[in-house]
Amino acid sequence: MGLRFVLGRGGIGKTSFMLNEIKKRVQDNETSPVILLVPEQYSFEMEKNMSRLFQGEEKDKYLRSRVLSFKTMSSIVFSKVGGLTDVNINSSGKAMMIYKSIDKISNELQVYGRSSTQSGFVGSITDMISELKQYNVSPDMLENIAGEIENETLRYKLMDIAKIYGEFEKNLHENYVDSQDLLTSLSEKLQKCDYFKDAYIYIDEFTGFTPNQYGIIKELLKQAKEVYISLTIDSLTQFTYSKNDAFSRTKYTYEKLYKIAAEEGVKIHTNINLNAESVKRFDGNEELQHLEAFYHAYPYRKYEKETKHIRIKEFNNLYDEVEQVAKDIVHLVREKKARYKDITVATRDLNKYDFLVRSIFKEYEIPNFIDSKREAKSNPIIVLILSALEMRNRRYSYETMFRYLKSGLIGVSDEDISLLENYVLQNGITGKKWFEERWEYKVNQNYLAEESEFDLEQKERINETRNQILAPIIKLQNKLDKKNKTVREICTYVYEFLLDINIEETLEALINNFTEKGDLEIADEYSQVWQIVVDILDQMVELMGDEKISLDKFMKVISLGFDEYELGLVPPSMDQVLVSSIDRMKNSNTKHLYLIGTTDGIFPLISKDSGLLSDKDRDILGEKGVEVDIDSKTKTYEEQFLVYKALTYTSKNLTISYPISDHEGKTLRPSIIISRLKKIFPNINMKSYVIKDLDNSSEAALGNITVKAPTFNELINAIKEFEIRGDINEVYLDLYRYFLGDEEYKNKLEKVVSGLSYTNQVEKVEREKIKQLYENKNLSVSKLERYAQCPFSYFIQYGLKAQERKEYSFTAPDLGSFIHSILDIFSKSLNKDKLNWHEIDEDYIRSRVSLIVNEMVSKIPGFILNSSERYKYLAYRLKKMLVSAISIISMQIKQGNFEPVDYEVSFRKNGKYPPIKIVLNDGEEVTLVGQIDRIDELEKDGSKYIRIIDYKSGDKSINLTEVYYGLQLQLLVYLDAIIDSDRHKKSNLKPAAILYNRIDNPIVRSNEDQKDSVINEEILKKLRMNGLVLKDVDIIGEMDMSLKEGERKTSLVIPANLDKNGNIGRYTKGVTEPEFDILREYVKYEVKELCERMVGGDIRIIPCKNKNGTSCDFCTYSSICQFDPSIKGNMYTILNDKKDEEVIKLMEKEVKK
Repeated sequence: MGLRFVLGRGGIGKTSFMLNEIKKRVQDNETSPVILLVPEQYSFEMEKNMSRLFQGEEKDKYLRSRVLSFKTMSSIVFSKVGGLTDVNINSSGKAMMIYKSIDKISNELQVYGRSSTQSGFVGSITDMISELKQYNVSPDMLENIAGEIENETLRYKLMDIAKIYGEFEKNLHENYVDSQDLLTSLSEKLQKCDYFKDAYIYIDEFTGFTPNQYGIIKELLKQAKEVYISLTIDSLTQFTYSKNDAFSRTKYTYEKLYKIAAEEGVKIHTNINLNAESVKRFDGNEELQHLEAFYHAYPYRKYEKETKHIRIKEFNNLYDEVEQVAKDIVHLVREKKARYKDITVATRDLNKYDFLVRSIFKEYEIPNFIDSKREAKSNPIIVLILSALEMRNRRYSYETMFRYLKSGLIGVSDEDISLLENYVLQNGITGKKWFEERWEYKVNQNYLAEESEFDLEQKERINETRNQILAPIIKLQNKLDKKNKTVREICTYVYEFLLDINIEETLEALINNFTEKGDLEIADEYSQVWQIVVDILDQMVELMGDEKISLDKFMKVISLGFDEYELGLVPPSMDQVLVSSIDRMKNSNTKHLYLIGTTDGIFPLISKDSGLLSDKDRDILGEKGVEVDIDSKTKTYEEQFLVYKALTYTSKNLTISYPISDHEGKTLRPSIIISRLKKIFPNINMKSYVIKDLDNSSEAALGNITVKAPTFNELINAIKEFEIRGDINEVYLDLYRYFLGDEEYKNKLEKVVSGLSYTNQVEKVEREKIKQLYENKNLSVSKLERYAQCPFSYFIQYGLKAQERKEYSFTAPDLGSFIHSILDIFSKSLNKDKLNWHEIDEDYIRSRVSLIVNEMVSKIPGFILNSSERYKYLAYRLKKMLVSAISIISMQIKQGNFEPVDYEVSFRKNGKYPPIKIVLNDGEEVTLVGQIDRIDELEKDGSKYIRIIDYKSGDKSINLTEVYYGLQLQLLVYLDAIIDSDRHKKSNLKPAAILYNRIDNPIVRSNEDQKDSVINEEILKKLRMNGLVLKDVDIIGEMDMSLKEGERKTSLVIPANLDKNGNIGRYTKGVTEPEFDILREYVKYEVKELCERMVGGDIRIIPCKNKNGTSCDFCTYSSICQFDPSIKGNMYTILNDKKDEEVIKLMEKEVKK
């Protein structure tokens, strides 16, 4: 019996000393075991080191040496004295069992009663129970201590934890043990086991132990002949324990072990102090020796020489940082002949860098092993299972259904799923709608249009896809409908469901596919996940098989199981870069270390006060004599030891880097390590990559040559620079020639080079092609206005017919179409009822509108206004609005002598008026079609005056500048067409007005005592028609009799007013008859011009811009054209607002050309 400490600083050779001692020890003729005990994550590395010990002439002739962790030690002991039959529950089973325990006693919990159902609570309580077990605190002990605590909150908190802990232990020990039980059991069973009697035990790589582990060491000290324990300690003279000492943890461990040995009467031999020697790891490297000696020293000594082996690098972001590390590694291996296995990349926050390192290192062809476990729950198989189970609870919502459908595991093509998705979104299919016998909803977005042959074929295909998808789901849901289901039954249903969708075959095909592509990691992941699913279902049956459970609780339990499972990945080869978290670094032969992400608060990590017990709670427990884990403040101090370990981990080169911003662009500050290094090494090699290096030398260019893909990218950047600056280095010209001769990259290079002269501007489309695309047989005037706004946007919408995905909602265009249809039906029903606008009252309007809306809503299958209570209420609001709007129209008509003579008047073949024909310069004919909402007429002095009304749900007026640029042609084209078509009838048609009539239910301010007439006046004022009127006092008077009769000076119906002399006022928005003629002539000219450009194939990206905004503001297609005024050739058509008189003069000039 004897204990000997092997003490020394980092890198001094403690592990080498231990290994040499083992080598010497096994040469004698004893047969007792020689054990090297290390933490589990180091066991693989140590086994490799141990095997190298006996490659020479000296052999381990009796095979005495073994590398053990506490876990493998328990297997040996249990095989000797019993205990192997205890089933060790894994973290997944443990989480499920804790959930079961909480669920059973949740009503008894005083503090955690409500939070027990929240996500994350099971994880917190699992950590708490593990901690209590590590520190040998039993549920009874915890309950007793709780009774002694004065702080009420903590008392109830501990009592709750004790109840859950006790229930968990009771459930667990029926059939299982957990990893903490194994250690407790190990220290008890060691007493009966003689395997370690007279053994030589070497304990290495630990900084501290839990009480459980101390119990095992205590037993080993009694049995073994000699125990060697290595600890990283800077000095044996300053041995006072202090929290802010970097070596505080190891000094505390030394004192604790010393005390245990003394109490047990174990002889303590003289310490082996390696600090007297030089640090072996840094032989010949003064800089690293100086860093190890002075990083934590106060006062420190500066290293005045030039620093070559320690570098600091600063980057813009994480991506740049990882990419530069990859470049450095390629150069190290290529030029300095380093091996990948000698390189370690470490960070304190591996989650942040995991994906970046994986993708960038793959691009740079760097073999690497990322030492992190991946979560299983994000794998598509698990997503599929959880979605299938939660469908009903989520009412077959779009998100749940398509999470399931898009898992890629149900054997339906992507195209069919996309088609189904569009249809489901467009028709708002959720809940029971999924299970209708057949879907008859429209495929076409326009709910008023007839269905084409193609639409019906698509509908058939969608129904077939739906039936294929729903068959296994319906089967599963029918089984789940059963009452009083046990866990065993639900697990069986889930497994049967997976077999129904042929998951095994699908997975096999996927795994083979990934293997063929060389994606071995993903193939391995998929094969592991299927096993995990089967394991969890088995484990649930074992743990809770015959318990009755609701589907909701089953979902929670299975989700917990999946959450806890992690995928373990085996290193695929021997020679590879190790990418690791700083606290898990285990490549002791590292020659080149890259510490990345060294930012403030991350490394050293500032521990946060988290978990069920706060730092204050831990202090109170400590005062009561209960030892639990250290508080967050102590953890933060202990990070200093981790910093020391990291900085002394490499034997040749140390590169420390940090980004100045995170992936969201938020500013990051460099760690305190950076400023400390700058102080100790005033001449440190510090390089910033924040500002792009404009160095055009050959040396810099050669530095950018790594492997094919990144070098190709560098070449492209150099060619772009050449475009701007006009010079390029010879190295890049050689590269250009190289890639031109490379089969894989030749096409890429040619494409990229041609793309450098890229402009998003498009060439003209051939006349024949454009004819076929536009089908100019029937061109509406509103489409022509769209073309004037931006030819390219028009081309995408009406040429290529690209559409935005329609979702189930009632949008502004839907509202517009709906209102127009109702108004048309209402207006025409007046004639059927032999009534006119002067004879109707509000009751008639209300009953008629209600009837029309109800009829329209019911005849369209799946119509949105009938889909839910919310939309039914919207339909009710629309009825109210329409009643109000039609009452206003009635008032406006009653106010004047113009009578509506026609509604929804169309210009097309078989319409009331023929289509408008435009003959182009080459003799080709374009036909314009359109529809007028309402035409009013007045006969006066042998002439017939017409007023054209267009209903709008928004506020709109006529702007002559927009007419000039072709953006507002509709009403003037219609006016001209009617006057032209009536010319041969000699009825002497004249324009009276072109007006927009706003359909709305306005809100007006009023007092309680205001008369109805005053309120009505306010409403009329708000809904006054906008547009252009004929500047003729008589005609204006006929449109609003109140002006003619002198009741008021400003009209409530039209945009006109009279001055005190009865002449046309300055606020009248109108033109004279000759000016109307000029406008008519100009729109003919403008329409022809636009048609010439359109048919000529002009599809340029030239959006309009005025003081209110641009055509791009609400354009759906801006992501396609990528219009940007900074790109060469991208310009707006600027619409400068001009006075009406000025615009008419310009039009007259154009017309007379």
